[in-house]
Amino acid sequence: MPQLSRKTLLASLITLIWIAAMFAAFRWFEARYVRTFDQQTALFAGDELRLPAELAGPGPIRLVHFWDPACPCSIGNQQHLAELIKRFGPLGVNFHAVQKPGSKGQLPASLSAMQALAPLPGSAGIPASPAVAIWDKQGQLAYFGPYSEGLTCNSSNSVIEPILEALSSGRAVNASNTMALGCFCEWPDAAP
Repeated sequence: MPQLSRKTLLASLITLIWIAAMFAAFRWFEARYVRTFDQQTALFAGDELRLPAELAGPGPIRLVHFWDPACPCSIGNQQHLAELIKRFGPLGVNFHAVQKPGSKGQLPASLSAMQALAPLPGSAGIPASPAVAIWDKQGQLAYFGPYSEGLTCNSSNSVIEPILEALSSGRAVNASNTMALGCFCEWPDAAP
């Protein structure tokens, strides 16, 4: 009988060591790779935001996507952005992207129709990303803010489709200052 209890004790000890190792591995993985999707409130003020000189003035409707490759919130809206390009691109809406200064990464192939821009005049004050700015055909900033409110972004909770539809039909929109609760990553000015 003493032989059996030693085997049982050894098996129990090995099991406890294995459980502790798995717990340590999970905690390491969680700390290294898992990011929280906490909702944050962000105030988007577009008073200083301008298009670069080559895009300024009357022309097509221009949508500028502000994104940070390291932001987990950006991944959720990329499918929605691809749907916007497919739907509104043929209607003459031009799509552009501004990447967070100092970050490294590329947009997925589904967003290859977007023209990359350097940071826009006045974009140092952008509070968070992902964000979008839309200029109307007269070159006036019509909207600046998030794609949607909440943790996810899709066509059912987006504010972008109604704005693009209104601008495409010639109706005026003036929503260049917005506050929203959603999945955002801070966009501090990277310049010294």
